Amino acid sequence: MRFNCPRFLPTFAPMRIPEETVRLIQQTADIVDVVGDYVSLKKRGVNLIACCPFHNEKTPSFNVNPVRGIYKCFGCGKAGDSVKFIMDIEGISFPEALRHLAKKYGIEIPETQQTPEDVAAQNERESLYIALNHAKNFYQQQLTDTDEGRSIGLSYFKERGFNDKTIQTFELGYSPEQWDAFTKAALKSGFNIEILEKAGLSIRRDLDGRPEARVFDRFRARVIFPIHNLSGKVIAFGARILKADKNQPKYLNSPETEVYHKSNVLYGIFQAKNAIRAEEVAYLVEGYTDVISLHQAGIQNVVASSGTSLTVEQIRLIGRFSQNITVLYDGDAAGVKASLRGMDLILEEGLNVKLCLFPDGDDPDSYVRKIGGEEFKRYVRQHAVDFVDFKIDVLSKDITDDHSKALAVNEIAETISKIESEYKRTLTFSRVSERFKITERQFVQIVGEKIKGRRKDAEKKLITRQAKALDENGTLEVNAAGELVERADAPELETPNAAPDTAASSLAKIAETLRTPLSRHEEEFCRLLVCYGKHELEPGVTLAQYLLGEIGGLEFETPVYRAIVNVAREAFNQSEVPDAQDYLLHPDETLRQEAIGLVTQRYSLSENWKSLHDIHVPDERELLDRLAFSNLLRLKKAFNEQRMEAVKTALAQATEATEQDRLLTQFMEMKRIDKALAGELGIVVKR
Repeated sequence: MRFNCPRFLPTFAPMRIPEETVRLIQQTADIVDVVGDYVSLKKRGVNLIACCPFHNEKTPSFNVNPVRGIYKCFGCGKAGDSVKFIMDIEGISFPEALRHLAKKYGIEIPETQQTPEDVAAQNERESLYIALNHAKNFYQQQLTDTDEGRSIGLSYFKERGFNDKTIQTFELGYSPEQWDAFTKAALKSGFNIEILEKAGLSIRRDLDGRPEARVFDRFRARVIFPIHNLSGKVIAFGARILKADKNQPKYLNSPETEVYHKSNVLYGIFQAKNAIRAEEVAYLVEGYTDVISLHQAGIQNVVASSGTSLTVEQIRLIGRFSQNITVLYDGDAAGVKASLRGMDLILEEGLNVKLCLFPDGDDPDSYVRKIGGEEFKRYVRQHAVDFVDFKIDVLSKDITDDHSKALAVNEIAETISKIESEYKRTLTFSRVSERFKITERQFVQIVGEKIKGRRKDAEKKLITRQAKALDENGTLEVNAAGELVERADAPELETPNAAPDTAASSLAKIAETLRTPLSRHEEEFCRLLVCYGKHELEPGVTLAQYLLGEIGGLEFETPVYRAIVNVAREAFNQSEVPDAQDYLLHPDETLRQEAIGLVTQRYSLSENWKSLHDIHVPDERELLDRLAFSNLLRLKKAFNEQRMEAVKTALAQATEATEQDRLLTQFMEMKRIDKALAGELGIVVKR
């Protein structure tokens, strides 16, 4: 097949997906099933919750509604359906997300040919994925179908004890010794060199500024370990040389690319995620072969940091599937000490961490091949120790004088300060006191100071983040002390008394400018309309009919709420009443996102409430008439108050007596209306 894309070269001729197929995919893709591939969901009422995969959080605010088929995070605001989730989590376009889900659910896509212009507009990320997948296929073919691959690469994997099924599961391959074998094959297939470079597969070096350039493969004469993302797409490669060559590194990895950031990736996570969720623990090892050998032995809940220092992003990736990590290391003392920082990071992220060491000379790969999978599991259960206990033991052995003792106590205090649970921290105090010969009170004080310092640093970072998010006018900055202050050259805010007294009040004032009382009442109106528009208040009278009839031609201030009302009006003019799904599937992205927020409840009543307390909690539908009536009164009052302010401003600027009289008459009439509405609502209005 020849690829003709002028910029990026996919492995298929890009096609348009028919609308009916799009709808079929959207209807088939179960939101719980799709999201569950990336995070562990827990039941809460009628919804499911998890820690959000799109931002860092320790308290779950990510909600999935299986009935509506939508998700929403109340922390970062991300929301959508199954297709939108795949787009966000994978960083791919709408068509590619549809293809991803179609493949998952076995839906055939009858596509029509795109124009050259459509082809040229393909996302670069998609092209990189395609090039990387092409490379993976090339390396697999080289491993099994060439004499060089079989004699060198395949024989190496067989010597390691890997069977054909394992080789296929991890899609292992071989890169030939020839300088440009892959690059030539890829160019012949129609890929352009720019994409191959960007994917980290080929290297091009100019020759003294001359137009011609030398092009060659990044990986040569090496066995290949493809690195997959959570959905199973190849995003990078690890490659091991088999010859003794002092001029070449033993392992060579793909460079950072648009789709590969090594600090965010764990080797084997695609193959391990379901097992981690099922076993409720992740085994963390160092290398590719450790993962593969354990997987083949029936221990599939295992991932590797691939030779890099453990990062916060990698820990959070594990945390999507389990709160428990057991780190498996060989008995090398120097290596273990170097890894202690990474385990501190695990505690800091709120996960539980244990450590298991193997006999001298053994690593997880060699040990599982020596004793087998079942004995290996038993060994880990018997020898895995709490990381804090391990660190106390290691550091106490290095004490030679008061100075080394102080350093050790300070280091263990730093570790314990990162444990979120006060109860868990308390359990360590007596052990530290006994081992380091200091009073519990002294150690508690040291830990307390560490916690205070950490909280202060966290508050400074939070203030900075929030200030950047909220300060659209550029009025605030963070000083050297980490305090939020007003810039000396800052423009004045439109709101009066904008000068901040404290960081918190500053942020509150800025946030307040983003919402008005009117917009909040508009929001509630639209929530009732979207969620319960078809509900009949009485025979033949829907809530939508009542709400729209009461506001007449009133135009909402907030654009997205105005759009929602207009959708309802247009449908009503055609004798139809839209339901929630009409808004959730609306083609306008902003409207669709807002509708998701309106139908998603952050909190839900426990299913055990009625049985435990024998208390009837009325469903919102039982109260709709009162809720709608109250909202309409508050909405009208807010509209009236806004107009009163406008008339008051105009009155202050008017110079002619007739204009002043006219405006004053308007203002007094609005004042009368305000008083009447307040009376209906039971609000006391100041005279």
